[in-house]
Amino acid sequence: MRDRANRPDVPPPRDAAARRVMIAQRSVNTRPELALRCALHSLGFRYRVNLPLPGLRRRRADLTFTRWRTAVFVQGCFWHACPEHLHAPKHNAEWWWNKLQHNVRRDADTDAYLVRLGWLPLRVWEHEAVEAAVAKVVEVLAHQGHPRAQEIQGRSRRLLPTQTVGRAGSV
Repeated sequence: MRDRANRPDVPPPRDAAARRVMIAQRSVNTRPELALRCALHSLGFRYRVNLPLPGLRRRRADLTFTRWRTAVFVQGCFWHACPEHLHAPKHNAEWWWNKLQHNVRRDADTDAYLVRLGWLPLRVWEHEAVEAAVAKVVEVLAHQGHPRAQEIQGRSRRLLPTQTVGRAGSV
């Protein structure tokens, strides 16, 4: 863990258990990210993982389709202040609120930067069903001209009228 002497603005953890929880937080290879990667790979998509963004070496996309200029970010509901699922901490509430709002502003800044470069940023929430996230990625890639995505999109359009909906989230 980083030395706190270099970060005097960060409040100390509430207790040892809170510290362990924070240390255990993953920044790459999270369950939602792995599920999305597995689903996309099984459809034949190839991508780069945890690639630094062009011109922003300290910011990384979870999945990058470099040839198609598409960056996919799988966002955690807590760290990126999901409007549906955010439960703000009560301990050090003001500091956490500022931290989470900074993350939201940084995400918006990153998206604007990528758009200026001609890239398409795509943000997927961790609570979204894998099928919905895959559909979003396929749609964006098809828009960018990815032949595999266009094929999958065309095939799903032909199948949709004859399919029936089973349980929620499945077709």
